[in-house]
Amino acid sequence: MQANAPIGIFDSGIGGLTVTRAIRRLLPQEDIIYFGDTAHMPYGDKSTEAIQAYSIKIVNFLLSQECKAIVIACNSASSAAYKLLREYVGNRALVINVIDPMVEYVATHYAGKKVGLIGTKQTVRSNVYKKKIDDLRKGIQLQAMATPLLAPMIEEGYAGHPIMAQVIGDYLQKAAFEDIEALILGCTHYPLIKEMISNYFENKVAILDSSEIVAKTVKQKLASFGLEKTGALSGEAQFFVSDYTPAFEEMTDIFFGEHAKLKLYPLWE
Repeated sequence: MQANAPIGIFDSGIGGLTVTRAIRRLLPQEDIIYFGDTAHMPYGDKSTEAIQAYSIKIVNFLLSQECKAIVIACNSASSAAYKLLREYVGNRALVINVIDPMVEYVATHYAGKKVGLIGTKQTVRSNVYKKKIDDLRKGIQLQAMATPLLAPMIEEGYAGHPIMAQVIGDYLQKAAFEDIEALILGCTHYPLIKEMISNYFENKVAILDSSEIVAKTVKQKLASFGLEKTGALSGEAQFFVSDYTPAFEEMTDIFFGEHAKLKLYPLWE
């Protein structure tokens, strides 16, 4: 691992660009290589075995680009493949998921409190957040709910639409979310509707956005291993996808906050 090597980031599609944007803002000097597995999106309804197979292929690509760190910017892949990827990568690169930083944050700030979680079917079904939080024995009561309609609606451009507000309300009105003090956004798409979710709770519930928390973890990890890039005012960013359509490229403007030219790299040929 070299300090001037890039940071690799991958997701099931383009939702992980919210994490990429947060890392870019916090570490503007770093070079970034992003991979979105748009050919197989979404991962939320895929089997664990399928997600692991896709993730290994993507990690092989990022390792071929000599990435010093690999960020799994996807809750579904983090829950299904993190342990496997960490063993597979070994000491060739740092491997960071989006779940552990959030669990640590919740344990620090919400001990003894009731906290909600929304995410894909895969993330909620894995029970990974509850297991990790319970293991810390902080008295946190976690209420998790799968919200599978939200990510596809965001990708179809419905973020901010009244229909989105109605769907959010239908999900969050469940009794399980009564009296929660914070809500974990367990999908990297959800920061784009963070304000709408906060409005539903009349701004009385803390909405926990993993993208900013993960970016801080990446910075801390790089610093602890002496891998922070220095000397450059602005790093370069490259964006790869396993399937290309103009619609995917247009969506990068929404998720990344600026236009990103996508390069096609099929996982299987």
